[in-house]
Amino acid sequence: MSAAPPPGEGRSAGMVARLRANFLAGLLVAAPISLTVYIVWALVGFVDTAVSALFPASWGPVSHYLPGIGVVLAAVAVTLVGALTANLAGRLLVATSEALLARMPVVRSLYAAIKQVVHTVLAQKANAFREVALVEYPRPGLWTVAFITGTPCREVREGFEEEMVSIFVPTTPNPTSGFLLFVARRELRPLAISVEDALKMVVSTGIITPEGP
Repeated sequence: MSAAPPPGEGRSAGMVARLRANFLAGLLVAAPISLTVYIVWALVGFVDTAVSALFPASWGPVSHYLPGIGVVLAAVAVTLVGALTANLAGRLLVATSEALLARMPVVRSLYAAIKQVVHTVLAQKANAFREVALVEYPRPGLWTVAFITGTPCREVREGFEEEMVSIFVPTTPNPTSGFLLFVARRELRPLAISVEDALKMVVSTGIITPEGP
């Protein structure tokens, strides 16, 4: 028959377990908040530094005296650009700038791709971009989350007798990278969840689910 541990040792083990549990609980709360604050602060600092470079050197670092002034000025500048494009002179300036970019071999392809992505995301021209589905990938029997991004080009569609769709399969836990696939719509299983919930599953490697906390 084994001897019972001394009372002091049992209390020490319980205290260590409680400290560990409290540390993990605090980490779960503090880590997301700290990372969010850090990313926002770094972004504000980057914009402030870029905008401060536009002022005369005699003014010194403007962002040092007015933190966040760069973000405010950038927002004002973007708003003014939007107001400018509403009149004839602004539209003429935009058309001239785009014509100039279209003559640059490498820049024109980059500009066209970025413009199309921005217009699709911000203007929400493609409703299918908000759809979430499951697709068998990378082999039959394995299913992964995919985002339906739209309809393939005509050359791709004409190569198949059934309806084809373009999907984006993100990687885990970094959803900014992934694979573009063309699949038959019948091979997809639509999910009645939002894109935000699907991204949470991808980023958390499946730990966070729409039904979870």
